[in-house]
Amino acid sequence: MGRRPSPAATPGLCPGRHGGPVSRVTAFSLVPSLALVAFLVLTGCAAHAPRTTQPPPDMPATFAGEEAFGEHVSRPDVSPGVSEWWQVFDDDRLNTLMRELFSENLNLRAATARLDRAMAAVDAATAARSPSLNLEASGGRQRQSSPQSPLPAPRTADAYRLSAAAAYEIDLWGKLSAREQAAMEDAEAVGEDLRALRVSLSATLADVYHLAAEAQAQIDLNDRAAIHAAHTLDLTRRRYREGLVPLLDVHQARQNLARIKAQRPIHETRLTQSLNALAVLLGRYPGDQTSVFALPALPPDIFAAGLPSRLLINRPDIRAAQRRLQAADARVAAAVADRFPSFSLVAAYGGASADLGSLLASGNIFWNLLVSAAQPLLDGGRREAQIRVSEAEFQELLARYHQAVLQAFTEVEDALAANEAAARRILLLEDQRAAAERTLATALWRYEHGLNDYLPVLQAQTALTDTDSALLTARRQILADRVQLARALGGGF
Repeated sequence: MGRRPSPAATPGLCPGRHGGPVSRVTAFSLVPSLALVAFLVLTGCAAHAPRTTQPPPDMPATFAGEEAFGEHVSRPDVSPGVSEWWQVFDDDRLNTLMRELFSENLNLRAATARLDRAMAAVDAATAARSPSLNLEASGGRQRQSSPQSPLPAPRTADAYRLSAAAAYEIDLWGKLSAREQAAMEDAEAVGEDLRALRVSLSATLADVYHLAAEAQAQIDLNDRAAIHAAHTLDLTRRRYREGLVPLLDVHQARQNLARIKAQRPIHETRLTQSLNALAVLLGRYPGDQTSVFALPALPPDIFAAGLPSRLLINRPDIRAAQRRLQAADARVAAAVADRFPSFSLVAAYGGASADLGSLLASGNIFWNLLVSAAQPLLDGGRREAQIRVSEAEFQELLARYHQAVLQAFTEVEDALAANEAAARRILLLEDQRAAAERTLATALWRYEHGLNDYLPVLQAQTALTDTDSALLTARRQILADRVQLARALGGGF
């Protein structure tokens, strides 16, 4: 009998990590077993350990732009899959279009198909870890000579074979499980891509909806301005016939009316283009969307940006980048495990006979059970190269993940700054409009009382119309900025 090693003599299994002497075994019969155990332990110590995904260093604790709004922020639930951020606009038409978008948009259907394909790849990777069972059958005739006869006479015989063969690869080093994990992470990333597309398309639809509403509002404003300009032209003509104003005033009034009417085709084109874009988003042909929208009122609050660290949870594009990074790490683990021996179990059961009728008779039954092992020795450096390829892919995706976080942070800051500037612009334009109204009223009074010519009236009317048009654009722009902020925060999908 060999001497058993004492507990003090085996403080650790991985040499170089725990150290300590290893006791000598005198029984020769234990050497192969101990050698196999040592080999398994050493290769196990060299296996790839999964790496955790870390956000970029020095991430700010708060968003600087949110401080400009004080308490005038809304804090909707933005948990993944819960929030419908467009509800803040309180627009039933927009809500209806969003529901149609998610059911009819063709890009979403294509993304859903990509997700189905990725899930099928997961099923294939999972199946690789399961045993396989095949039914094999063969039949034929063969001709052979007997070596025992001095003059061998050819003999013809039938040969039939029916068997069931099973095979199973033992995933000792985690190679198959790592490949399955990589496929699962890839599928999760595709799912996050689908959520990111929903965020992007919903934001695009809201923008197009508001563009169409602004174009319609600009047309209505243009029509009102044209009516007012036509009234002014009639007034000027009457005053000219009465000899109160020169012919130049009539020409200027006519020119102003023509200038206003010339703006209408521009707004009509923008409305048509916006409606066409909306139709395509909804899976329709252009021209199928004929509804006219009203520019909604400005929501009283903006979305709360929250903590920057929440972006890692709320933004599906960041979650997708993280999933792809984890998939790349799993592929590194699979490439490392591919260097180690593979072990398989193979079993077969069946019958073989020259007579088809007695194929499964007891005397013709055979079975076998095999254990096989294969250790890569020479492959021209292919496996080592694959490890380097997988590691380089991981480092690339790590940089992309950090870039995605940085880009998301920048988009939120930009959206906050744009919202704050747009709000200030609307206040200034409202002051400008009030001043333009007073200027026009004064100019008209002086013109009607013969204290000045028509030019100040024309200038005041133009200034008021331009200010009203700029206000419409500013209202639409701040709605777009709110949409962009919702997009930057992840949209809640």
